[in-house]
Amino acid sequence: MKHPKKLFLTKGVGKHREKLASFEDALRNAGLAEYNIVRVSSIYPPGCKIISRNEGKKLLTAGQIVYCVLAENATNEPHRLVAASIGLAIPRKKDQYGYLSEHHSFGESEKKAGDYAEDLAASMLATILGVEFDPDSSYDEKKEIWRISGEIVRTTNITQSALGDRRGLWTTVIAAAVFVE
Repeated sequence: MKHPKKLFLTKGVGKHREKLASFEDALRNAGLAEYNIVRVSSIYPPGCKIISRNEGKKLLTAGQIVYCVLAENATNEPHRLVAASIGLAIPRKKDQYGYLSEHHSFGESEKKAGDYAEDLAASMLATILGVEFDPDSSYDEKKEIWRISGEIVRTTNITQSALGDRRGLWTTVIAAAVFVE
């Protein structure tokens, strides 16, 4: 794959007494179990189009090698909150690359984990675009600076959280940005 033209976001959760089977269940829940996943770093290709999970799955076949940015987290502690999130920041200029970020946390709500991942991706993009901001300011304050600068056109995230199974089964959460041709 030279330069992916499309990307879809997906998420899932799985529970099982075996950690690996829990991960497999999370992949199945996210619609990714039938592919050979290759994890890649977090660059959003220039001009890449975000499509729906259903559209993306139609472009894939079972057994295919699929490149994705994947966040995962797992616990076997009853009632422990786990989250996995992918953040995305897309630049205004179509010929410029953007950023994806992975965030894995314990004890964070889905909203908090998602905002953190989105902020991380936007911060990485703002840094290469030369947008000045205070890294210690709140995400909302930075978002306003990015909007005013006009350099970052869109930020978003996909996040999956879950409470650890009350009986101590492994609980795995995943979030993924999947590249397709």
